[in-house]
This record gives sequence, structure tokens and C-alpha cells, in this order.
Amino acid sequence: MRDIAQGIAAWRAAGTRFAVATVVRTWSSAPRQPGASMAVAENGEVVGSVSGGCVEGAVYELASEVLRSGRPALVTYGVSQDDAFEVGLTCGGVVEILVQPGDDAHYPELSDILSGITGGAPIAVAQVIAGRDTMSDRLVVTPHDAAGSLGDARLDKSVTDQVRGMLGSGTTGVIHVGEHGEQLHDELTVFVESFAPPPRMIVFGAIDFASAVARIGKFLGYHVTVCDARPTFATAKRFPNIDELVVMWPHKYLDQTTVDERTVICVLTHDPKFDVPILERALYLPARYIGAMGSRRTHQDRLERLRAAGVTESAIARLSSPIGLDLGARTPEETAVAIAAEIISLTWGGSGQRLTDGELAIHH
Repeated sequence: MRDIAQGIAAWRAAGTRFAVATVVRTWSSAPRQPGASMAVAENGEVVGSVSGGCVEGAVYELASEVLRSGRPALVTYGVSQDDAFEVGLTCGGVVEILVQPGDDAHYPELSDILSGITGGAPIAVAQVIAGRDTMSDRLVVTPHDAAGSLGDARLDKSVTDQVRGMLGSGTTGVIHVGEHGEQLHDELTVFVESFAPPPRMIVFGAIDFASAVARIGKFLGYHVTVCDARPTFATAKRFPNIDELVVMWPHKYLDQTTVDERTVICVLTHDPKFDVPILERALYLPARYIGAMGSRRTHQDRLERLRAAGVTESAIARLSSPIGLDLGARTPEETAVAIAAEIISLTWGGSGQRLTDGELAIHH
């Protein structure tokens, strides 16, 4: 829902009724992940996507029906048959979609959820979607509080504990519990939609390549920080659209900023006096990805310097250097694509090879 938050907030402000369709579960090669959302307004306007086009028409019709009836619906779309006009996923996957009205009467928690999303605060909503006759009960969870109820105090406590774990990692999906929150039971299926703040991309080195990497990082949804000790290069004019520009020795900034399991770090300084002190610290942080730019000769020199500084082999093994996939990139923009491709591949378990040359599933 994060991608459509601005659109549906505008509808709410204008008093426009709408329904929200959200991917709850997927199987096999489904085109969108759980949490992908699409909203349909009473005037026919649409924002977002749940399948990249495969079943959007059917979901549009269902959302229109949900708007008329006021009753939420949970539907599953599978593989389409030979008839090209039959609703289904041509990719061979299966997707389960929850469609529900977005007005205050049916979804009163939506206002707080949208406020959390737009304010960058971590927030999640849990909703029973199977095992009961109703899907109207919701539990809104933040790291330090919970509001609403799923109808049972013990169930609320059990689900809250699990939701906080999912919120910490930014995970959206379903959990199975007993009617009173029993962990070894599965009478209830609870859909948990997490809205964690965007993951961070920290780019060290205010060079032309950094400008391209920062732009593609923003495009991919990262909160982008560029850091360089040289004020001549680290200017707002050169980096106009990033979230944070820091003029400081990079390793000192790394000592005082927050790095978690979703953070990606791109070291583009290309200078041992900068990149070695950065990597001495970064390789022991829980970052998802740590890459460093340079030729293979630069890479070997960097490894020697890191070992001389006492960095362990297990820590060095986390380093992606030379940074990026082999795309034959030449320009800063092409190099940024190669770096982004490696980050995406490592995030989702892709092989990095051409799809035409392999037989693995497209969507892992």
C-alpha cells in the first residue's frame, strides 16, 4: 500500500469512496509480492497494481462490487487456460488477493496507517482472513504500541509479538495461529502487512558514479544518503534529489549512523584513505550489501590493506568487489544499473545470468 498511499490519501481528503485490493499470498511464479496493492475509486480511477496486468481487469470489477456491497472479498487467481480472454496468470503462478472498502465505516484504522506510512514511522496491520466468518477485525501494531483487536486478548498478544518481529524486518505475509493465539495451531490465518520505513542506501564518495547510483537508489525506493569529506564535491547542486547529504569523513559518519539488515552500502570513494577505514567498520555491521568500486588491481590492493588492518577473512567474504554485475557498463548510468542489478540479485536470490540462458523460475 505504500506505493498508493498518496493517491488514496487524496481520495479520502476529497471524500471519494474506494476499495483496496492487496496481494496476500503467492505461489510459484507470481508477478507481484505480498503487499502489492491496487485501489479503485468510485469514479473509476485506479492507482497501483496487483499483478502487472494479468488480472487487473478482474480485480477492478471485484473492487467495484466490493464498493457496492461494502463486504470484503478474498479471491484466488491461478493459471489461465488456452482461452486468451480467461482471467488468470499467464506466468503460471497463483495469487490470493484481499479486496476491502477503504472508507472509515469499514476500515477506520486506515487513517492511522496512512499517517504512519507518510510520516515514515514503522507500522503494521494484522487481519484475520480465514477461519472466521468476518474479516473486519484488525490489530494495528507499532514497535511500542498496539491498537484495535482481533476479538480475543490472548490472540492479540500472540499476534502482536509475531507482528513486531515481521515489522522489524519489513516482512509482509500470513501467519497461522489458534483461535486464542496458540502457536502450534492453525485454525486462523492472519494477514500481516508491514510498513517499515524505506531501507537505506548509503553512498560514500561524491563522484559522478555516485550521482547515478543515488538516482537509481531513489528509483528503487531507498532512503539515499551520500557522504563525502570534500565539500567541493558533496554539494546539493550535484545531488539534488537525495534524502541526505553529509559532509564528513566517511568512517566517522559510519560510526554514528544506524545500519540495519536492510541497509546497502556502496563505497565509491576509490581512494584507500577513505575506503579502507569505511570497510574496516562496514564489514562488521549487519548491512544487507556492501560493495566497493575499483579495478581488480585496486581490489587486490584493498584486500591486502584490509588484512593488514586485521579484518577477518569471514568479514572480507561479505564484500562485493569489484562492485556490480558484469554488464559491460561504461558510463556512470550504466554502472549504476550494474550495481543495482547486483543488489537486487542478492536481495531476492537471483543468479544474475540471462533468463534466456537458464531454466530457473523467474520469480523466486
